[in-house]
Amino acid sequence: MTWHLPPPRAILFDWDNTLVDTWGTIQAALNAALTAMGFPAWSMEECRIRVRASLRDTFPRMFGERWPEARDIFYATYRASHLETLRALPEAERVTSSLACQGHFLGVVSNKTGPLLRAEAAKLGWERNFGRLVGAGDAKVDKPAPDPIYLATQELGLSTYKDVWYVGDAAIDVECARHAGCIAILVGPAAGEEDRIKQLSPEAQLPELADVLDLVRQSGLTI
Repeated sequence: MTWHLPPPRAILFDWDNTLVDTWGTIQAALNAALTAMGFPAWSMEECRIRVRASLRDTFPRMFGERWPEARDIFYATYRASHLETLRALPEAERVTSSLACQGHFLGVVSNKTGPLLRAEAAKLGWERNFGRLVGAGDAKVDKPAPDPIYLATQELGLSTYKDVWYVGDAAIDVECARHAGCIAILVGPAAGEEDRIKQLSPEAQLPELADVLDLVRQSGLTI
């Protein structure tokens, strides 16, 4: 399918399940918190469907007054192994390095807390590809609010975001793009969120991350 999109002034990416796979570590950390608080553990399928918003937005609802305790358990468990279990998704390195080498401004907007996000990018050696890596807690509020997108592109001095692309794998990413007024590009099926995706209507829905390169070509820019 041919998509007719404006050439990107900046291309922003979600992190987890868009560029990297850390689901096993997320599940282990979340289940450590859940079981410590007396709740049943979540299956991997439940984690993939239910883990979308940032911890500071979800844990108070999940754990009530004990949420700081659950937070500390989650982060202690996650930090213990996340750099060793971190895996780049297929084509993520090629896509981001190809775009960066051509001079496109790239950024990351994630609901993973900022220090953990930047530690993972450093582990992969990807800092050179991104002008800004924005995680949960870096902006006043987290996605789906538009603030992280504004922060990620702050140095560009933009007055409009209609030629900023945001690439993600979930409805929350499309919603964030909508709030910021930028182009929403969905990668993958967003399983379990089909109705919400249809309602949000991203400008493009791609089978694979590598298809982003073709999308940039179609926009009239050379890779």
